[in-house]
Amino acid sequence: MAYHLEFEKRIVELEAKILELQSIDKGGVDMDEEIARIREKAERILTQTYAKLTPDEKVQVARHPDRPHFGDYAKRLIQDFTPLAGDRTFGEDAALIGGLGRFRGLSCVVLGQEKGHDTPARIHHNFGMPRPEGYRKAQRLMRMAHQFGLPIITLVDTAGAYPGIGAEERGQSEAIGKSIESCLRAETPLVSVIIGEGGSGGAIAIAAADRVFMLEHSIYSVISPEGCASILWRSATYANEAARALKLTAQDLKKLGVIDGIIAEPIGGAHREPEQTIDAVGDAIENALGELTVLEGPVLKTRRRQKFLEMGHAV
Repeated sequence: MAYHLEFEKRIVELEAKILELQSIDKGGVDMDEEIARIREKAERILTQTYAKLTPDEKVQVARHPDRPHFGDYAKRLIQDFTPLAGDRTFGEDAALIGGLGRFRGLSCVVLGQEKGHDTPARIHHNFGMPRPEGYRKAQRLMRMAHQFGLPIITLVDTAGAYPGIGAEERGQSEAIGKSIESCLRAETPLVSVIIGEGGSGGAIAIAAADRVFMLEHSIYSVISPEGCASILWRSATYANEAARALKLTAQDLKKLGVIDGIIAEPIGGAHREPEQTIDAVGDAIENALGELTVLEGPVLKTRRRQKFLEMGHAV
């Protein structure tokens, strides 16, 4: 991997040592035993490190650039995926992708934010931060899913909705609110997975679902740690403290009843074994849809709305 996290420094050093031993001219000396010893040590440290990640370290893992993004999930899980563009009001938004496809044989509507894997792609997708037209496109696709009785799958990975002047002029908050309303109105199964960052209203706009899952090292919060620190401490340097206070980890949110389940990641995070991670997400979605598709539309709608109303009472 080209990008490594600060707390993985010792692991990276051991992995580099393994590569060095594999590449040198051994001169007839058998280095397999030494390589196996170092590999075992690296795996042990990796397991121990990821078993006790702090909230601020989980933020780093959730933002890892090699973590699988929406496009990776769509390519592996959705057959015949056909993106649908535009909100029929202003234009197209590349940060939020949605369309039709078949998930393990089941026709569905799929939505999600795309961050991009390299600099040109990140710029094109606006770093996964949708503008109002992105959320209005989501509303359009959810209405279509409701009309044709298609399940909705959403994959959330955004630092938040784009806060630029143009976005605010075009009604960003209204677009997010209407998108949440579209989630709650749909009389069809809706399953959402936080695959990386779930930031603020930009995330919940497509995550007010029957079942909400989080990957083990993903994050989900009302504001980014940096934004919270800037407001409360007047300095983004307190982001680590903010991350701990926000209760943004999957483990914290499961205890609070905000999410319905946690999907385990491979040891070392989703960025180390992306295909294994994507398959695990697919299994969780398949199981959830199996439970939900037997329910009638009005029942789904009522239960979904009640679920979120009860969260307020619980607090």
